[in-house]
Amino acid sequence: MKYLAASILGISLFAAACEDPAANKVKATVSEPVTSKPAAFTGDVNTSAVRPAPRGEALSINPETSTVEFTGSKVTGKHDGGFKQFTGTIDLVSNKPVDSGVNVDIDTASVFSDDEKLTGHLKSKDFFDVEAFPKASFHSTRIEPDTAKGPDAYTVTGDFTLHGVTKSISFPATIQVSDASVDVNSEFAVNRKDFGIVYAGKADDLIRDDVVIRLNLKTARKK
Repeated sequence: MKYLAASILGISLFAAACEDPAANKVKATVSEPVTSKPAAFTGDVNTSAVRPAPRGEALSINPETSTVEFTGSKVTGKHDGGFKQFTGTIDLVSNKPVDSGVNVDIDTASVFSDDEKLTGHLKSKDFFDVEAFPKASFHSTRIEPDTAKGPDAYTVTGDFTLHGVTKSISFPATIQVSDASVDVNSEFAVNRKDFGIVYAGKADDLIRDDVVIRLNLKTARKK
């Protein structure tokens, strides 16, 4: 009986370790990027997404109050990670998310994970290839309300550049605007292969394609 109980427990623990963390997450819609150039823009179109010049209240995004994190998984388990260095702005227009925009630049060499050896591997050509592609970036092109999910629910669409590939992605987000701050929270899954990250992993421990992205952006407003 003890052997049976131990076996069941072991199987349960192994099954839990093998669960796909992206399985129950909303999948980002990925399509070709917006190619038309705005009348006024900043940024280098050869290395990052084109972005419109600010039109409203520019609120700073930084690691002191915000996080950009991810969870990747393979057959035998999962790993959590993120980026330590990034900058950006929320361009708040008329206190309305639908009229506003968000831009973020990420230092890919600042990637970290819950395993030191893995962190080094993530920086290599198998994954982010930080020497060849030191920056990742996102700039929104459209923010639409999703009233069915609540007053603070939105769908954010924008051009995302990662690993030298730019795609338009759409994902759900909660956006709250107050007198003190603007808070953006989102969790969704994206297929790494859409951005040219195709390393398969070991033959007996294959890496899953979908990666969970978590964005928690808090920007203070000037009083």
